[in-house]
Amino acid sequence: MENSKNHFIPRIILLALIAAIVGTVANGIGFDRRQIVTLTVFSLSILGALLFWQFRVSFAFFGSSLLLLSRVITFEEFIAFSSMEIILFLIGMMVLVGFLKELGFFTWLLSKAVVMRNLTAGKFMIGLTLSSALLACILDEVTSIMFMTMLIFEFCDYYEVDPVPFVIASVFATNIGSSGTVIGNPIGLLIAAKAPLTFEDFIFNAFPIMLMSLVIVFGPLLLLFKKPLKELDRKIREFGPNDVLVKLLNIPVEKNLKKGFMIFGATLLLLATHHRWEVLLNLEPNTILLITPLLSASCIMMWRREKARSYVEKDVEWWTLLFFLFLFAQSGTLTHVGIASFFADKIMLLVEGSKNILISITLFGSAIISSMLDNVVVVASFIPIVKGLIAINPMYKILWWALLFGACFGGNLTIIGSTANLIAIGALEKTKKTTITFTQWFKVAFVVGLVTLAFVWAMLTLVPYYN
Repeated sequence: MENSKNHFIPRIILLALIAAIVGTVANGIGFDRRQIVTLTVFSLSILGALLFWQFRVSFAFFGSSLLLLSRVITFEEFIAFSSMEIILFLIGMMVLVGFLKELGFFTWLLSKAVVMRNLTAGKFMIGLTLSSALLACILDEVTSIMFMTMLIFEFCDYYEVDPVPFVIASVFATNIGSSGTVIGNPIGLLIAAKAPLTFEDFIFNAFPIMLMSLVIVFGPLLLLFKKPLKELDRKIREFGPNDVLVKLLNIPVEKNLKKGFMIFGATLLLLATHHRWEVLLNLEPNTILLITPLLSASCIMMWRREKARSYVEKDVEWWTLLFFLFLFAQSGTLTHVGIASFFADKIMLLVEGSKNILISITLFGSAIISSMLDNVVVVASFIPIVKGLIAINPMYKILWWALLFGACFGGNLTIIGSTANLIAIGALEKTKKTTITFTQWFKVAFVVGLVTLAFVWAMLTLVPYYN
């Protein structure tokens, strides 16, 4: 207990000191009272969440309360800034994922995708990364990595090889794949709602870059993991055809699984065509996109009414959603009081309006910061400034893609760079009683991160389609 207090006190002092410095600097710049309070409170909430991660919701509550008490925003403005449409979308998706998980959908899907004829180590690595990326695209990075790690453990147990290289490869592919669609990562949904961008925009702009980035990393992964892949090839020859593995992964089709397929397929179809329906029905942009998971969830809970309460209580991550809601409200306040436009103007003066420099700053800046902080926090902080830059010049809309790829790909740079990383490492520690060292991670992450970010930069700055 005493040791815990000793760690607590220096961080509290550091937090108070940084908040005081931010407030002093804001006053020196010439900000008014509302701007000083907003910037100080936002810094307090973000840094408090990062220094005391287990109390991040507490800091989000506290910071938002200060904004309301100081009359920087009203309750009506707080609700307007909290991006409830995103929260509701995520609730619906979480219910849908819980339903599909219950039916055994993901294990069935992965068993069909990864178990292959004439298996070799190289084929397995390519199949693993491709499956990880595509599953992250159609669901989300958290669900994807949970099921991929389960499959990797079964595979490696059968062939008696070290699972660590394959877990690392799967995590990299998951983070890359999560950028491909609007539903692959919460930051994609956040950007889509604030830009606004449609599902089709992501398919035509983000998905091709994601897919090419994935292909590009096949080479480095096969080279960097040459030794474990050679060992796996030897074991495959020794064990013969993988009939036992097929049986291990042969999940019996539950009688309701076909209905689950239909609901999931209808959800994806409606998400993919939402813009067409919105135009046809004369609705506001992204209305169908944001309510589709709620429609699916309502059908699921009526059909599986005996489990409806369980879906809402157990499968919806309320802790995370509350953090997002209050974080979004504080981020919106930055724009409301004029702080975002102030920084946007200063950046414009600094780079003299160069679009390529702005792309570089947004892409690499968000990547580096996302490697150290939660990428939702990073994107929520960047969005007001990007919106300010686009308000100055609409041709800067390309910055949305720079922010998306920077935040998603930056998660690969460090062990703590994304939620998928932490879930995979936690599964290794819990199930296999082993972990991934910083050196193991970074020697691969540096190459993968450098190659993918350089490729994205080249696409956004040199390819005419994106300009």
